[in-house]
Amino acid sequence: MTKENNPHKKEYSAGGVIVDDEKLLIILMNTLGGRQIWTFPKGHIEKDETAQTAAIREVKEETGYKCRIIEKIFKARYNFFKNGFKIDKTVDWFVMEKLGDKGIVETPEEISGLKWLSINEAEKTLTYPSDLKIINFLRKKNV
Repeated sequence: MTKENNPHKKEYSAGGVIVDDEKLLIILMNTLGGRQIWTFPKGHIEKDETAQTAAIREVKEETGYKCRIIEKIFKARYNFFKNGFKIDKTVDWFVMEKLGDKGIVETPEEISGLKWLSINEAEKTLTYPSDLKIINFLRKKNV
């Protein structure tokens, strides 16, 4: 297939997993396709932003919690199709600790809900395969 028939785009995002008292925070995200998906907060890295800065900003916008990064989880890579383009996506994931705030979502058009769940409950609730890889990482680290 030629490049014209199979256009590619690259997207770079960063996200965070807030851990508090052996619970993980997950969000109910409204997808572009109109579905609702339980996942971890993440979003695009803006120009002149590091992955760490983007992760902290996105977590704050999507959960209402100001956080600090404890450690990097890993870099996830996957692809999907959007508007006729194959998207090669890279996401830098971080474990985070909340510093305060009230958990009021700043982007209610994107996020419909928040849940604090145990790692076992989160594993049963999360949708994306990449989120389950995060659960496996956290289990190995005894988070």
